[in-house]
Amino acid sequence: MELTTGAILRRIIETPLSTGAHRLATIILDGIAWKDGFNGLERGTAAFTLAHLAARTGVSRQHLTALLVELASSRLALVRWKPNGKFAPWLFRFSAFDEESETHDVVSAEDNTSLSRVSKNKTIFSGKIEIGTGSSVYQTPWADMIKAAKASLACWNVDTQVIWERFLAFNRSRGNAAVPAGFLLGFMRRWRSSPDAAVQPVADSAPERSSTPENSELHRLIAAAPSKNWQFHASDLTRAVGQAGYDKRIIDLMQKFGCPRFAAILAAHGQAVLTGEIAR
Repeated sequence: MELTTGAILRRIIETPLSTGAHRLATIILDGIAWKDGFNGLERGTAAFTLAHLAARTGVSRQHLTALLVELASSRLALVRWKPNGKFAPWLFRFSAFDEESETHDVVSAEDNTSLSRVSKNKTIFSGKIEIGTGSSVYQTPWADMIKAAKASLACWNVDTQVIWERFLAFNRSRGNAAVPAGFLLGFMRRWRSSPDAAVQPVADSAPERSSTPENSELHRLIAAAPSKNWQFHASDLTRAVGQAGYDKRIIDLMQKFGCPRFAAILAAHGQAVLTGEIAR
């Protein structure tokens, strides 16, 4: 059968589910890629972290697990897997539709297939990338594409600018003046995270302070809480001190060290780990 938004939505409506499971199914449907390569995903697949899904549905992580089990055992046969590492997003797919090659009762009509056919729904890396161009990715046409494609890749939580700078550095070290745009997507798919990858701009933007006690203290705090799972630390610390207390810590650290907000976030998490407020 031809997989479409309408086909899945009708099946969700027709399937006996709890209210929370219905809502969760539609949220996953909303994130499904309808073209191979859109956001780096296979057609018919969606990518979410469990924390994001819990926030979107407004339920606890424990209740979210129960809802996922309900969808997995229903006619929708939801499956999920995580191919890109412990802290990468989960991939989701309604596998019931993969098994229905000759069933037509839930197939959308011809006028309801635009989402799976319009090329604008595909993240296309085409053309050439000039390696010698400016260092800011936001002055190029690639920022939005990097942001969209990284959602399901191992570099999902790495800053777009950091990905761009490492891609340029990689090609400059090999003497490449220009490369096909597809090389950028391939570079992201083979990403290997380093603990300080997301905070590298802090050191680059202020090299003159690299040896000061304040900068050493900042890096010590950041190192105590690796950047690749910072969302979980944010949730843990917010529960411990409240949203207002969390925001105040970030602002205080930004003022103390004169650093960007993301670096202050990591420093706050590291500080909380060192004092035992949250676990590493």
